[in-house]
This record gives sequence, structure tokens and C-alpha cells, in this order.
Amino acid sequence: MTSSRSNEGRGPLYRLYASRLRRQIDADRVPHHVAMMIDGNRRWARQLGFETPAHGHRAGAAKMVDFLGWCDDLGVEVVTLYLLSGDNVVKRDSAELADLIEIIAGLAGRLSRRGDWRVQHVGRDDLLPDFLLAALRDAESRTEENTGLHVNLAVGYGGRNEIVDAVRQIIAKHDARGGSLEELAASLTPDVIGEHLYTRGQKDPDLVIRTSGEQRLSDFLLWQSAHSEFYFVEALGPDLREVDFLRAIRDYGSRDRRFGK
Repeated sequence: MTSSRSNEGRGPLYRLYASRLRRQIDADRVPHHVAMMIDGNRRWARQLGFETPAHGHRAGAAKMVDFLGWCDDLGVEVVTLYLLSGDNVVKRDSAELADLIEIIAGLAGRLSRRGDWRVQHVGRDDLLPDFLLAALRDAESRTEENTGLHVNLAVGYGGRNEIVDAVRQIIAKHDARGGSLEELAASLTPDVIGEHLYTRGQKDPDLVIRTSGEQRLSDFLLWQSAHSEFYFVEALGPDLREVDFLRAIRDYGSRDRRFGK
């Protein structure tokens, strides 16, 4: 694991508190898969008086590099970052979207050169411009043999679309085999659908974190988060601190996960 604790510039009391939080975390109860909804970048930029949201998105992207380092330090094995939804692609202002595309492409390249991390794009290719799609594919190709932290970049992503795409794949495969409609209906199970999601082969997220105080899913990992734990942080995305993350992990470790039992 690559150490990346970003306490530089923090006072001794902060460092002492962060150290105390780490000691309170049970290594056996650290989540395997953490999903992060980075939110509040635009509000952060507006509150600081910046003319465009791009300043907030750049600060949020930089914070996600720190966040991944914190996860890696604790032994988290998979992280999914929600960076750009399918709705964002359609509904965001064109100038802001252009900035976002450039920022996400740069983040993908930066992560692909970070130690032994493996980068994977999860989302619809057809929603993305060629420039961004090429950057994501390049990051995947450069890191495909890496065995460290697995980083899913949810870009052009929508949970409902993901489920629709999975069902379409299942139908297409069944049709190619010449199966009947009755056989198709009988074959549809949660496990079969899970095998056709963008995250197929990965364990579902144990913990979903959202910044900025908002408490909603926003079409993120709808299928995979059926039994996830949720943790909401008041801090805006760029203001997220390591102690906020450590408190989330400590809180997760204290919960009794029932998985529907």
C-alpha cells in the first residue's frame, strides 16, 4: 500500500486526533469496498467567490486522490467514485460539462500512474465524448495488470441504465442460444443480473459515503447498494478531511450488518 496521509499543514491536535481514530478502527472490520459520492464542489466554488464551478471540480478531484490514499492506507480493496452521472451529461451547462470532462480525464491519467492501483471505468461509453473515453480506456489499459487498490470511476453512470443494460445483455445472449421466453423468465435471478452489471465480479459496496450533507442516492449503485451501509458527511467535497473519513470507517465498524436477516 502507498502511504498518502495528508496531514501536512494540520496542527498537532489534529494529528493526535487522527492517530487516535486510527487506533479505534478494528482492522478486521474495515470495509472491503467503499463507494464515494463526491458532492458539493459547485457550492464550495461559489462560497469562495470563484466565477465558475470548475475551481470546485478541480479541488474535488484532487481531494479524491487523497481519499483513495486514505482508503489504501487502511486496507480497503475496492473504491468506486461517482464522478459524472448520465443525467449530468445531458443536463449540465455545456461549459461546465466541458470543464468536467477535462478534469475527469486528467484524474484518470493521474490515478493510472499512481503506484499499483488498477483503474476501471463503469458507465456507458456511448454517453461520453471521444476525448474522455480515450482517457478512461488508456487508464484501464495502463493499469490492467496492477494488483493494488481497485478504483472504479463511475463516469456517464446511472444505476437504472446499468440494470437495463444488464437485462438487455441477458436477453441478447438468451436469444442467440435460441431459448424460449419461458426459459428466459425462469433464468432471471438476482445473481444472473449481478453477473451482467458494470461491476460484475466485484463484491458489492459495504459502505457508501456522500459529502455535502445531502442524503440521497442520486441513481448511484442502485442494485449493488441493496445491503450497503450509508454515511453522510456535512463537509463539502473539497473540504473532506482524513478525520471525516476515519470517523466514517469507525462508525461502519460499530454497526451490526444484517443483510436482510
